[in-house]
Amino acid sequence: MTTFRENLTPVRMLKGAAMAGASFLGLGTVAALWENPLFIRMVPSGNFEIGLLAALSILLGLYVAIRRPFCSVRNAGVGGVLGFIGVACPVCNSILMLIFGGELLLTYFEPVRVYVAAAGVLVVAIAVVQEWRRGRSSGADTSPLTI
Repeated sequence: MTTFRENLTPVRMLKGAAMAGASFLGLGTVAALWENPLFIRMVPSGNFEIGLLAALSILLGLYVAIRRPFCSVRNAGVGGVLGFIGVACPVCNSILMLIFGGELLLTYFEPVRVYVAAAGVLVVAIAVVQEWRRGRSSGADTSPLTI
């Protein structure tokens, strides 16, 4: 039986790094945290968005690197969505605009947006810690299943 630490292979770490980079570039581009030809941000971004997005991306990459087969990804998924909603432009988000309307979003959601992003980072951090502890305590084989 292999230990949890032995299964953290360079390939898995490379997959985690790829996930971190892809989520940072992809979510940052869609949230228009930097100028790009695809998306335009209606509400100016602050300095905290890029930092929170970087933290979220690193945690998502770490989660991918240590994830066990058939594990629950619910916490990581919820945290990722919360983090993205927190760093994204609330006016540019069509779903939020349809549900709540622009005035409600700018009045009530814009002031707490940073806290939503921080909550998303916290939820993903909790998912990483839970996954790390479960993998260490079970000693289970964490290599991906091949068919």
